[in-house]
Amino acid sequence: MTVLLGAPELQRVVTPQAMVRALREGFVAALATQTSPQRVRQSLPASSGSIAVLLPGLLPGIPAYTVKVNAKFPDADPAISGIVCLHDLETGELLALLDSAFVTAWRTGLSAALATDLLSPAGARAVGIIGAGAQADMTLRGLTRLRTVERAVIHDADDGRAHRMAEVWQRAGLACQVVGSAREVARTCDSVVTATWSRRPLLHLPDVRPGSHITSLGADEPGKVELDAGLLRHARVVVDDLDLAMTSGALGSAGLRREDAAAVLGRIIDGTVPARTDVEQVTVYTPVGLPWQDLALSWAAYQAALRDGAGVDFRFHSWPKDQGDA
Repeated sequence: MTVLLGAPELQRVVTPQAMVRALREGFVAALATQTSPQRVRQSLPASSGSIAVLLPGLLPGIPAYTVKVNAKFPDADPAISGIVCLHDLETGELLALLDSAFVTAWRTGLSAALATDLLSPAGARAVGIIGAGAQADMTLRGLTRLRTVERAVIHDADDGRAHRMAEVWQRAGLACQVVGSAREVARTCDSVVTATWSRRPLLHLPDVRPGSHITSLGADEPGKVELDAGLLRHARVVVDDLDLAMTSGALGSAGLRREDAAAVLGRIIDGTVPARTDVEQVTVYTPVGLPWQDLALSWAAYQAALRDGAGVDFRFHSWPKDQGDA
């Protein structure tokens, strides 16, 4: 039997705390993986930046695998749509179908929250948001469960969207300020999250405060750029995967080398590599997003759905055993 888990069902069974825990464990478990993450990417003619992506996910310790079929349409709302197929690792049985937009926003946002907490200065209480979409919102949601956040400074190319995000968070008790530029966000905050579709640098080295941290989520495909190459060369850069950072992420786009990355996030989490070596150091986390993250979140959500009796059970009709001669 397969369990269908749409956004409403997932919203009922998952919590940011439980999903951050699953992702934290996943980053460490993934260090033992010998196989490089795979991504199959196909450009689509609908608009500039529109793509279809297929991502198979494996992770040591989880008796399942995922295949995510995702579409990204920058001008659509939501911009990401698709499905995550969760399969039994031994038999291939289809265990669940999950809403890809939900899974992607949660795994990207909460992984970013985890990294932002680890790499930001201990005393940072104001968080800057550049790009007021679902992923930035989820990052802020996760971050408020990991550390004290007193204020959010928000900028978006769509001023109305920035104000809508501010209104939501003000109702939740967080002081919010909407500003007119990315530079103003970075000059105000020691902890900044960028989550945009930008293809030109939004921040340069002079824009950034000494000792601050930037989590850059937008540079996850070739041609997408949020941070200037000079800023990346100056900063202590942490990535989620070195190979993908070179082929699809910020390192390759900026003309940097593998050696320009200080570490992968898993090494920061397990304590092998320090988050920063100087209080004045600028740190950057610039992930591409890894298929195992879909698996870690989907498996945890599936287990919670079984426990709570959530989701819709269904079964694909099997072909008759004897189909006759062709």
